[in-house]
Amino acid sequence: MTASHAATSPAGAPDGPARPGASVGPPDRLNRLRAAAASRVGRVLLGTTGLKLIVAALGPAAWGWIRVVDSVGTIVIAIGLGYLLFRLLASLQRRVLWRVRRKLVLSYLLIGFVPILLLGSFFLLAGTLLLLTVSSSLVQRGLDEVVDDAITLAAMTAVDLGIPTEPGDVPAVLARRLQVTEGRYPGASIAVVGRAADGAGESAEATAGVWGHAAGPPQLPAWLAQSGGGMLMTEVAGRRSIVARGAQRVQMHERVYAVVVDLPLSQDVVARIQAGSGTVLIDIGASSGVGEAAPGRAQAAAEASVQLSPRAGPMETAGGLPWVSFLDLLDWSTGEHRRGALSFQVRPSVLYGLLVRGGEFNLAGVLVVTLVLISVMFLTIEAVALVMGFALAKSITGAVHELFTGTERVQRGDLSHRIQVDTQDQLGELAVSFNAMTGSIGGLLQQAEEKRRLEEELRIARDIQMSLLPDGPAVMAGLEVSAMCRPAREVGGDYYDFVRLGDRRLGVLVADVSGKGTSAAFYMAELKGLILALSQIYQSPKRLLMEVNRILATSLDSRTFITMIYAVVDLDARTMTYVRAGHTPLIYLPGNGQPLRAQILTPDGLVVGWQLEGIEDRFAELLEERTLPIAPGDLFVLFTDGITEAMNEEFDLFGEERFSRLLEEHGALPFEELQARILGDVEAFVGDADQHDDMTIVLLRIDGWLSAGPADATQL
Repeated sequence: MTASHAATSPAGAPDGPARPGASVGPPDRLNRLRAAAASRVGRVLLGTTGLKLIVAALGPAAWGWIRVVDSVGTIVIAIGLGYLLFRLLASLQRRVLWRVRRKLVLSYLLIGFVPILLLGSFFLLAGTLLLLTVSSSLVQRGLDEVVDDAITLAAMTAVDLGIPTEPGDVPAVLARRLQVTEGRYPGASIAVVGRAADGAGESAEATAGVWGHAAGPPQLPAWLAQSGGGMLMTEVAGRRSIVARGAQRVQMHERVYAVVVDLPLSQDVVARIQAGSGTVLIDIGASSGVGEAAPGRAQAAAEASVQLSPRAGPMETAGGLPWVSFLDLLDWSTGEHRRGALSFQVRPSVLYGLLVRGGEFNLAGVLVVTLVLISVMFLTIEAVALVMGFALAKSITGAVHELFTGTERVQRGDLSHRIQVDTQDQLGELAVSFNAMTGSIGGLLQQAEEKRRLEEELRIARDIQMSLLPDGPAVMAGLEVSAMCRPAREVGGDYYDFVRLGDRRLGVLVADVSGKGTSAAFYMAELKGLILALSQIYQSPKRLLMEVNRILATSLDSRTFITMIYAVVDLDARTMTYVRAGHTPLIYLPGNGQPLRAQILTPDGLVVGWQLEGIEDRFAELLEERTLPIAPGDLFVLFTDGITEAMNEEFDLFGEERFSRLLEEHGALPFEELQARILGDVEAFVGDADQHDDMTIVLLRIDGWLSAGPADATQL
């Protein structure tokens, strides 16, 4: 929406007519590029379509490579149509949803209506799945109960036969057991299958019942160790049946027998399972052939199925949900279990009555009524919220329009524009905040410019600071030196330097100015000048630091101090003399041919630059100067607290002990590799935590020395 239109829009319609592409739309250049791209895609689609028509006209006469071109053309057409569809949807989105009010309405629909639809669908599908799963479990349990009854009946018959009996009494025992079972399982059959003690020969010793579901009593399978059973499919005279079979081994008269009980799934049994599961069983299918198939017999190619009950009429299956449950079908000859599929229809009302209905106090009914009431309340609240959202859309879009107009004015550089505040709500507060923001933008621009100027000054200060450090390590025969400094910010407070005190004497200084930034760099420059000047006058490290403290105590800020360690290596005297003014310790690793063992040297000493009464005498009293003999292979490490006080995200410190172990393990490495190893271990310990302090390391190793004398001095 342009500013001119905003000036002519009536107060009652702050949005004005839809103007897709005005002000907020893409630039004209981008629009022209998109139009040109769409035009090129259209020409490509037309050309590809013409090519495909030619190939279609040629028919079988088309060459092989033309067929390839035809396939490529199909892919190009699919991609081009997808691109054009995307362009169309994007154009509709810009035109239809350019108004904020329409966006709000769409948001209300997505927030209010779509979640209700999704939640309803989710709970409906979840409830249906739960209902089908429960019914499938009930059906499976009913079938398992039939199999358990067959196994139990076989076991009980085996117990009866285990009592000493004459061979002629076996049919009577079977008939007696069958008489008790037929009332619950019509068509049940019992057989005793015998096997000689030596395993030679098999026969049906006795039977009871009509074996109409099978060709006769089954053989005693080799896999039956003691007892077993399952659901299996039998076939006789082209008619298939589903039978629950149980078997129990028994020994009589020095022979091994098996009592086999078959309980066919008759209509009565199926009706009992249906009544207990709220379903209508249809059939059982098995793709691997019937369970009575003998080894080596070819399996039926088509899926074998057995209809369990007559197809139910419309009244019986009204509201029924079709479902399929998988079950195991036993192959009697091998003992293997094959996959079968049981199809049935679930009657939700019947299943509901089985599970929750009954009793005088119908808790399920109370829960259903409660759920309905909650659903009505939820829908009512959502409807009210939707109406209120439409009512608020106008006021919200009016405020948005005012903000839009204000941002356009600010974009053109008019920082004097102010939005009129008409409401005392959050939108009114937003307008007040916008007015305050436009009033402070000028100041923010000035601050940004000042910040850029300060950043440039800090960059220059950093360059100056880095120029104060030595260009490279000191070079002296018999002594290997290396140093590294990594500031934590643009300008740090760490400082190191090498002072040549003669052909065979070298002064090494490592210092740390408290604080960071430009002030620390200035104090570092002052310290460098003092050290360079006074080191030529005072040969004693202690005397040098006493004079430095006396001078800096009058020039440093009261909140600033400097820690330092200063060492003088004398190759002729084969000694190192050092002092420590409140600085981190000196780590010494003797090179006596044995594995490196770190020694942490901590002579006493106060920090430099404190402005306290009588501190100068106290500084001289506490400052301790030590002299250490040196030998080839000795390694000295001077560092700042940025190394040992490096902190990880758990606020653990790297520590002097961990640093010492690191030097003991890798101190023999070349200095370049040793420095990389130290920094790598510190960074790995810190992890993602920020570097909070400067890190400086100076490494000195005694390589050897020449005997004192004029010739030796010449070689240096």
